Amino acid sequence: MRTAPAEGAARPGFPGGRARTIAIANQKGGVGKTTTAVNLATALAAIGRRVAVVDLDPQGNASTGLGAARSARGVTVYEILLGEADFAAAAVATAIPALSLVPSSPDLAGAELELSTRPRREFLLEAAVAGAAASFDDVLIDCPPSLNLLTINALVAADRVLVPLQCEFYALEGVAQLMRTIERVQRGLNPRLGLEGIVLTMYDRRNNLCESVAADVRGHFGSRVYDTVIPRNVRVSEAPSHGLPVLIYDHRCPGAQAYMQLAAELLRRRGEGRR
Repeated sequence: MRTAPAEGAARPGFPGGRARTIAIANQKGGVGKTTTAVNLATALAAIGRRVAVVDLDPQGNASTGLGAARSARGVTVYEILLGEADFAAAAVATAIPALSLVPSSPDLAGAELELSTRPRREFLLEAAVAGAAASFDDVLIDCPPSLNLLTINALVAADRVLVPLQCEFYALEGVAQLMRTIERVQRGLNPRLGLEGIVLTMYDRRNNLCESVAADVRGHFGSRVYDTVIPRNVRVSEAPSHGLPVLIYDHRCPGAQAYMQLAAELLRRRGEGRR
């Protein structure tokens, strides 16, 4: 087990440290996790940060949403996990300036069994992400919708966890399980891991249930819930079919504007601003 950095040492994500790394996680599918990864990354790149998205989901939706056709994916995150490639070899430029992608591979679907017998299997992604410091300010890891070995690798590699949370009846119940996992990883594998925040997604102000769930989440987690909410927006849903983030597909729509606000709030909470 590693120990926390010594007092006075360069902290991860700060000048002199490595790239600030955020795992975007929720074991429940369909909550806007990949949409948040792609569009938050695009928004951060748009305000001057060098950003990489690591697509750790075997479905590869983040890769598709950033325009990486399956047939054109060469080195992927799968090769990184196997130790056959480093971060620089896998990271490819996207159509968005300052935004790179480490694409997914369908082979990740069998990675759980393949990697389970490897020594330090929870740390396979960590060293590769740490090596991204010279090239990126932020690394966003899009996790699969389950708490498996891939997600544990993301949590061990990350500094913070961002949790997209759809405003629905069982929202708090699902997040409680994730919080327990984060605490276990903090205690046994990654003492620096913390909660970046919770972002409410697919929000519909006309829906009384949305309002009620949002109030419950804010009551339970307080200031850890972002002020910015991501509205339910058809343009956000359409954008991935064109291989584009919504900020490129239609930057004027409410969903795109919300992700720009989320990026600004994230940096403001860190005490950072535009470059």
